[in-house]
Amino acid sequence: MYAMNKIPTITDDQLEKYSSAISLSDMEIFVFPELLYSLVLANMMSPRIWEWKNHDWFRKLDNMSPYKKIQRLKQFIIDNYEFNLDLDTWGLTTKQSEIERFSPYMDEKTISRSNALFGYEGDKHYFSLDIRKHFGLDKYTSNIIPFWKTETLEAMDAFKFKDEYRVGAGECVSLSTLYAAALFIVCDIPLEDIFLLATPLHSQNFVNVNEGILTNNRRLVTKNMWFNGTDLTAKAQRALRNEQVTIVANNTGYIHTVYPEATISPKSFETFRQKLDEFTTSEITFEIIANFLRDRSEYQKCFQIRYMRHGKAQYLPIERAFAYEHGSPYKVSDDATRDKLLEEIDEYDFYTEPIADRILLNKLSDYLRNNPISHFDEKSMTELAETIDCTNDMSRKMSVIEGLIDFIHLEPELPDVGSKQFAGPGPISIKPGMTREEIIHYLEGLRETHMIADLAFYAYRDLAVTDWKPFLKAALERNPVITEATNTLSDRELIEILQALPNESIYGGSRVAQPDEVWNFQRGDGLERAIALADAWKQRHTNDPIHLESSEGRVTLMMGETEVVFESFKGLTKSIDL
Repeated sequence: MYAMNKIPTITDDQLEKYSSAISLSDMEIFVFPELLYSLVLANMMSPRIWEWKNHDWFRKLDNMSPYKKIQRLKQFIIDNYEFNLDLDTWGLTTKQSEIERFSPYMDEKTISRSNALFGYEGDKHYFSLDIRKHFGLDKYTSNIIPFWKTETLEAMDAFKFKDEYRVGAGECVSLSTLYAAALFIVCDIPLEDIFLLATPLHSQNFVNVNEGILTNNRRLVTKNMWFNGTDLTAKAQRALRNEQVTIVANNTGYIHTVYPEATISPKSFETFRQKLDEFTTSEITFEIIANFLRDRSEYQKCFQIRYMRHGKAQYLPIERAFAYEHGSPYKVSDDATRDKLLEEIDEYDFYTEPIADRILLNKLSDYLRNNPISHFDEKSMTELAETIDCTNDMSRKMSVIEGLIDFIHLEPELPDVGSKQFAGPGPISIKPGMTREEIIHYLEGLRETHMIADLAFYAYRDLAVTDWKPFLKAALERNPVITEATNTLSDRELIEILQALPNESIYGGSRVAQPDEVWNFQRGDGLERAIALADAWKQRHTNDPIHLESSEGRVTLMMGETEVVFESFKGLTKSIDL
């Protein structure tokens, strides 16, 4: 399948980046932004994702519109993957060791300002939510912090082998990169229309289909949903409303808020910026105002709604109407069902006269039906303020209007293009309709000149076509779970328990799992279990020389005077000192 016999050379100053393509922690992706799209490409190369195309769930997909295809994909992901936010999944490291690793690339102040594991709190909104407690980060107050790792598709699928997991799982970066690969392979969405967005606390995608679609963990957010004012949407908006977008990436490259160089096509980034701006902007209509009040409940006390009962006008505090929405199929914002909702409300909740100092929503509705308003039009906003005639308190009026403007228009904090130098190796020109084999062959041809393509093979974990040094560096330095889990076992017990694990790899062919994947999913090919044993042994016997011999069907591990033999089906030949 691979056309290239020679593996591109990795220089000493690149080794940290290439080994990070194996471990793929969120911190590593933040420091080395090339890794984000490399994982997308690794998932695109995976035979596992191509099998989805033959699944019954995607039968007759070719007859569907792009949006229907994406909806179909969303349900498949919801059914087969859970959102995993267990920070202990991949073990612990220390702030000091991570800062030392990355000091050649980024200073400690920048890391602390931009990364949740180093004290990042987000803006005042996140601070009020105590976001570190929400994510379980509050318990990491010392030098000890978790590895917050991203999973490949195979590792996501392997969560079903863990206790308490019913199906596969992954954290937000895992899900966003999985979505990006699947949108292209299953739904035939061009790579040019799929943008990955990373913030310090979240990762999601913007898909340029119809008015735009945001992926948010397992779910999707359309423009209509963005403005529906529900709790679910408010949570989906949280990252873009309250965080700096640190990385934007697509097939043309990336832009990073910290680094002065950007490789993304300026034209592609401008298209993304404009489309995202349109997605997060709406005209002011009655429906939008009602959705605004649903979302910003603090303003509900300023509004009332009129309802005609038996030919007589009655007036209801709007917060009572929203309270009745819970458990009802009818909505205040829906012209077709609003009266049905009001009909359900007890007559004792209504007033017979207009409620003093409250804006009449019906009057606004009549005005907006004939005067749709854009927040860019100052004259229209002034006329709207004059329409709100419930009170002479202009500060109260302006408070409502300012809140409404904030609701109907969000300008995400994107990387500043004005300070960037745009230069890159060019786009990765993979087109819908290409086969898996064609894609791999194409990426193989780019490896010498395109680092993201080369890194993709490391994220893909194929030791037949990659240098082993990055894989082994990651294996011996960043797999603390197996060490911690086995530290009370004797040497003999450690060997026996790894020899007894099922000889089953979560990866096919010559692709190889890391030690903590072997331990977390309690299975591994003999080569994988030998490397896992070497990792655990190295931590307890730091001075023992370790030598690994891998040949067809057999792996021999020499650890000091101890020899251990495993059966292997990876077909890899190697003789190496660890």
